Order: sequence, then structure tokens, then C-alpha cells
Amino acid sequence: MSVSFFTAAVYRNVEAMVLQSINKQADFLSKSTAGSTRATGDAIQDVIQDGFETILGAHGGKYSASFARRAMADFAFEDKVGNYYVVDVKTHREGTAFNMPNLTSVERLARFYEDDANFFVMLMVQYRVADTKVTATKVHFLPIEHLMWSCLTLGALGWGQIQIADSKHIEIKRSMSRRAWMLEFCDNVLEFYPRETAKIARRITRFENVKQFWLAKNE
Repeated sequence: MSVSFFTAAVYRNVEAMVLQSINKQADFLSKSTAGSTRATGDAIQDVIQDGFETILGAHGGKYSASFARRAMADFAFEDKVGNYYVVDVKTHREGTAFNMPNLTSVERLARFYEDDANFFVMLMVQYRVADTKVTATKVHFLPIEHLMWSCLTLGALGWGQIQIADSKHIEIKRSMSRRAWMLEFCDNVLEFYPRETAKIARRITRFENVKQFWLAKNE
């Protein structure tokens, strides 16, 4: 498996160019959208998608930003050696309350990572807004396996969703191997499911009691 795209020289250049591309934009928010964290995040994502093929430059190959809203990625690209990267753009507005964004389904990631040439990548932009001016202050560009589990959690949706526990606190270990991360991932999932099973058992008991309550009532 080649991970050459995430050598320091390349990923740092991508991070710097994404930050620069956002900050050199003319104001792209209105008074109304500037007050909406979601609208601002969507606008930042649009700026990144429009310019990312240029940012990739000689390192990139085929590029696509045509994905359905519920797809795994916001855009994707191939590198020169045939690796395939799907990129999930996340934004964090400085000064906002705690938030826990979803990254991807545990089952979807498990299937996607059966191919060593596939990479699920997070591009996180931290920013602030003054009036209608967006200023990016930090950018993280990394495959999910470089995110430490100390800043991740699992949510009960479908098979389970990998989530950032708090987007204000991103912990990165660039030396983490995919194998080591995936084994830790499996341990976390295998601890998560029994907890969910116990919750379901309590809910079943609860509604068995509710049913008995209503069976005891007259029509």
C-alpha cells in the first residue's frame, strides 16, 4: 500500500493551499448566511471543491465532485500511482458550542478499506467569521487512520457511525499504520455493540411493560 500522498511535504502543502484559497476569496457570505454555521460550512465546502483540483496539481489524477448528498464523500480523486481518495469536508467555527460531526458508517469504512488503495480522508477547516468575512485559521488533511481514537467515538445509527467526539479537539498520529488503527477500530466496535444490545434489552422490557399496562385496560 502506497501512502506517499500523506508525506509531510505533500499534506502540509495541501493544508496551506486550502487555507490560502479560502482566505484570498472575496467575501462569499451574505449577512443572513454569515449567521448560519451550516450555511457558512456549505459555502466553505463549495470554495474547496471548486479549487481542489488545482491544489492537487501534479500530485493528482482523476478528480470528481459529483456525489449525492448522502454519499461517503464530498469529492474524490486518484493519485499518480492509482490510489483512490474520498474526501469528507468538515468545518468548525471558532467560538461555537460543542459539536460531534459524523464521519462515516463503520460498515461502509470496513468494506471500503478491504482495498489497500482506498483512503477515506478528512479535510477539516477551522475558521472564524467577522461580519461577512470568513478567515480560515487551521486546516487538517489526513486519512481517518491518522485520527486517534481518543478524539473519536461511535454513534448508534445503522451499523454505527464513527464520529468526532468534539470538533474543537482533534488528535492526530501521523505514524499510525492502517492495520494498527483498524484493529483498534474493531476493538471499539466490538465493545460498542454489547452496550447497544443492553440498551435494546432494557427498551424491550420497557415496552413489554407498556403493553401489559394497556392490555389491563378496558376498551
